[in-house]
Amino acid sequence: MSAKTGKKRASPGTDDIKNGDPLAEVSIGEEEDQKLTAAQKDVQRVELVLERRAQQSLTPVYQKRRETLKAIAKFWPVTLLKHSIVGFHAQHDADRIALSHLEDVWIVRDAQEPKVFTLEFYFKENPYFTDSVLKKEYKFEPQSKGSKDVDADGISDAMLDFSWERDVVPQATKISWKDESKKLTKLYPLVLDQEDAEQVVDPGSFFNFFEIAQDHLELGVIIANEIFPDAIDYFRGNAGGDELDSDDDEDSEDDDEDADEIDLEKPRAKKAKNA
Repeated sequence: MSAKTGKKRASPGTDDIKNGDPLAEVSIGEEEDQKLTAAQKDVQRVELVLERRAQQSLTPVYQKRRETLKAIAKFWPVTLLKHSIVGFHAQHDADRIALSHLEDVWIVRDAQEPKVFTLEFYFKENPYFTDSVLKKEYKFEPQSKGSKDVDADGISDAMLDFSWERDVVPQATKISWKDESKKLTKLYPLVLDQEDAEQVVDPGSFFNFFEIAQDHLELGVIIANEIFPDAIDYFRGNAGGDELDSDDDEDSEDDDEDADEIDLEKPRAKKAKNA
């Protein structure tokens, strides 16, 4: 008996779809487009109000936490170095010695746009520089062409049209080095790719972060939005689980396959916040 060649069965509705995908293109009129834009702005307006209120509520809580953290020796150096990107920036022994004198980290957020901030690093007397405070400012220079008229919450359309790349300008801070032999940014300069100036080959000293305006690896955003809010978790090693490189991930997968038991006492890694 010869075998019959079977015909592949079509999915229900195939004949109808041959006349064209009904979802391929959807067009709307100008009036509908304006309604969508207005609805989007309504959401953004409320989000901005909530962000401002959240910062007002969080500031006194962070201030209270601040005193607790300052009382723990080397809390901030240990916490910062638990993040792989900070560790990449602070790879030299001299950086780590200098950072061992860091006793406080504080963030001042812009009153209008809470996404914008200034980082403040407070140091004790150290062998490298005389500054007691090093600041990294991300200056808010809004370029939006939107209306500047504000509503009852003090929010304008221009404020809603926020873009970090367009409206925020990182600033450089001059460090008062004690002498040339201690100038870590000269000893360990930032090295960029010759063909792609945005690509970091070697970050050099951690303190290039202050003396060079551009924040190539968004270190400030990482510190402000990931490490600072969850500082205690980072210090305890309960955060930053997503920082592992691919090799570590593969090793972890192998371990999971071989594991017969689950350690219920091991703290779960907390997922880092997006910048």
